[in-house]
Amino acid sequence: MTNHDHSGHEPPPSGSFWRSRTGAVLIAFLAVGALLLAYEHRVHIFVGGWFPAVQLALCVGMHLFQHRGHGDRS
Repeated sequence: MTNHDHSGHEPPPSGSFWRSRTGAVLIAFLAVGALLLAYEHRVHIFVGGWFPAVQLALCVGMHLFQHRGHGDRS
């Protein structure tokens, strides 16, 4: 048996995907896409009535307030 030297190998990067370079680029593309989509559909958003805005606000509110920490089981 031979003993291999693994000192030149780096451990896999640890940390969040969203804090990586790829995650930051994805966030930027999603933000630009959302702005362009909102710009193209601005008539429907601002003139289309109050119901779609209220429905969207309710969906976002339910999502934010019903998760309670994502797996914190204390």
